Amino acid sequence: MKGTLAKSRWYRLIPVVFITYSLAYLDRANYGFGAAGGLAEDLNISAATSSLLGSLFFLGYFLFQIPGAHYAEKKSAKKLIFWSLILWGGLASATGLVSNIHWLMVIRFLLGVVESAVMPAMLVFLSHWFTKEERSRANTFLILGNPVTVLWMSIVSGYLIESFGWRWMFVIEGVPAIIWAFIWWKLVEDEPKMAKWLTGEEKEQLQKQLEQEQRGLKPVKNYREAFRSKIVILLSLQYALWSIGVYGFVMWLPSIIKAAPHMDIVTTGWLSSVPYIFAVIFMIVSSYFSDKTLNRSGFVWPSLLIGAIAFYASYAIGTNHFWISFILLVVAGAAMYAPYGPFFAIIPEILPRNVAGGAMALINSMGALGSFAGSYVVGYLNGVTGGFGASYIFMAASLLLASWLTIIAVKGGNKQKKVPDEWVAHQAQKSIGN
Repeated sequence: MKGTLAKSRWYRLIPVVFITYSLAYLDRANYGFGAAGGLAEDLNISAATSSLLGSLFFLGYFLFQIPGAHYAEKKSAKKLIFWSLILWGGLASATGLVSNIHWLMVIRFLLGVVESAVMPAMLVFLSHWFTKEERSRANTFLILGNPVTVLWMSIVSGYLIESFGWRWMFVIEGVPAIIWAFIWWKLVEDEPKMAKWLTGEEKEQLQKQLEQEQRGLKPVKNYREAFRSKIVILLSLQYALWSIGVYGFVMWLPSIIKAAPHMDIVTTGWLSSVPYIFAVIFMIVSSYFSDKTLNRSGFVWPSLLIGAIAFYASYAIGTNHFWISFILLVVAGAAMYAPYGPFFAIIPEILPRNVAGGAMALINSMGALGSFAGSYVVGYLNGVTGGFGASYIFMAASLLLASWLTIIAVKGGNKQKKVPDEWVAHQAQKSIGN
């Protein structure tokens, strides 16, 4: 069956998904460059206020994860992402036009609200198009939009700020999302059955395999039951801790590098891109072998442990050995990104379709709180200590706990017992309204 599934899904949908999430990540991650490139100085923003502004995005991002996933599953991921693209592009460009801190706070918060539905909607979308044996790789190509965007954005933003200033950097980098919204609308459909570019046989084969996977899962009546699940609770805590490390790193790496002696903004941009080159490589390798072995946890917790060790080692070596410390930060960055594909393949394999999207949204929303803590606390620690050592320890401890929680949460999670097909069908009929 696997060999007969339409390969056209990969080259038709994955590039579109990748570009869409790349644009979302561009408009949330370029704040770090704006802050390092003059925004904080021009608007007289203190280090603590700058941290709050950078992290307000994640408070907005927290709010509409679950409603977004519910709308994507029950209505249309296509429509939801179309309007999100237009709104977040406009808000991102507006960041370059403000001269008032309070309006900047409002824009950062609203940008988070608009983008909050994108990740869960995308995960729901991919679960409708790719099977269990493909899902880790499909998720990885989605999330590759994260490190790849930071990679080129780090370089381009440095040049834009040097040439035009931080204001035009925000304006220019917000426009592509608005244009892309109309391309997204033209190229994707919510379900295989709607795709005119698939044959009738291809639609039937794909639908049959996706339905077969659902018959192998224990039914869950509604979101309330799913959210009380031990594995969902533990993975929510795990992802919050993991996100502390990731977003503390993403938001403040440019400032950490620029603090080195004789470091200009363009060189900072080039050096900031290096961890993301290795992140892309390790994400692809990790997802490939995770799909081949159908092992998810084994490709998550070791990477997070390596990230924790690298952060602590970078702290222990200290700023007097910049290049050794920088190499360790490259290792930490690559290790933090490597497990995303396997991680987001866990939930659709243990929970049925009616609640899997909501569970992934809950986990991602807790990640948003972790992201808020990571970007705010790291910036705060940098400000009050006058260095980066305390923030390294904070991120290392968070990743260490995340690694440990992964082992506990997913122990036995990949060995779900099947239930009789007749009983599943009966329960599914009962829970349709939920």
